[in-house]
Amino acid sequence: MTSTVAVIGLGAMGLPMATRLAARFDVRGFDIAAERLTLAEQQGVAPAASAADAVAGADAVLVAVRTGEQLRELLFGESGLAAHLADGAVVILTSTVGTEGIADIAERLAASGAHLVDAPLSGGPVRAGEGDLLIVVGAEPAALETARPVLEQLASTLSIVGDEPGDGQALKTVNQLLCGVHIAAAAEALALADALGLDRERTLEALTAGAASSFMLGNRGPRALQAYDEDGAEVLSRLDIFVKDLGIVGAAARAHHLAAPVAAAAEQLFLLGEAQGLGHLDDSAVIRVVAPTLRGEVR
Repeated sequence: MTSTVAVIGLGAMGLPMATRLAARFDVRGFDIAAERLTLAEQQGVAPAASAADAVAGADAVLVAVRTGEQLRELLFGESGLAAHLADGAVVILTSTVGTEGIADIAERLAASGAHLVDAPLSGGPVRAGEGDLLIVVGAEPAALETARPVLEQLASTLSIVGDEPGDGQALKTVNQLLCGVHIAAAAEALALADALGLDRERTLEALTAGAASSFMLGNRGPRALQAYDEDGAEVLSRLDIFVKDLGIVGAAARAHHLAAPVAAAAEQLFLLGEAQGLGHLDDSAVIRVVAPTLRGEVR
């Protein structure tokens, strides 16, 4: 039975996930920022002095990294966590890093008596705190059963897509292709409405009520309109995350000799946004690249 969970990294997603899990499990958290440890402790998460202390004896360990190489370093580097994991523990990878190298990492973990559960997620900090995430999972059945109570506490939609680590990354790559394209398309559509002199709010209302609607239009559209305001939208998902994720999409498509011209065009829009200094803003701010009254305005 899973009873103790370690959360490594208590940032925008890690802290609400740790808080959500603390309602059901004994949760230990670690972050290099002391203020994040203080916040975690205030919300029922036991602060650990180090990542190694956090994972010692834990049944499940949640990690979020930016790349597969960072995951390898976290687990097997000079101060790698693999040496401190309990026998039979599961490492739950919650981030999108692509499929490359995942099988090798899973094999190395298995050799040390632990297991990798490939579980990239979608949602955001608010949904993480409410247990309303979408999580797609690739894991061996035995490892999945250990991780399942943790995943079910975090997810409103838990989709088991395969029996091997890497299967979750594969599906998340496909998911990010669509999400990136939809955000870019929404930005272009709303920028065109602006150029045509249409009322922005009325345009968005009409579009979301018809066949052109999508989740991303309904979710990112209002935030894209906030790009016209001085402060812009609250950052729920950074623009440079889609630079990374659409890069993963492109690499996967090329590896399988698959043309993906629409995804490539969307990637260029996000790259332009990053080049213009928008990478730290909400991904809906990509509208600033194309909107006639916003081009060149970097706040």
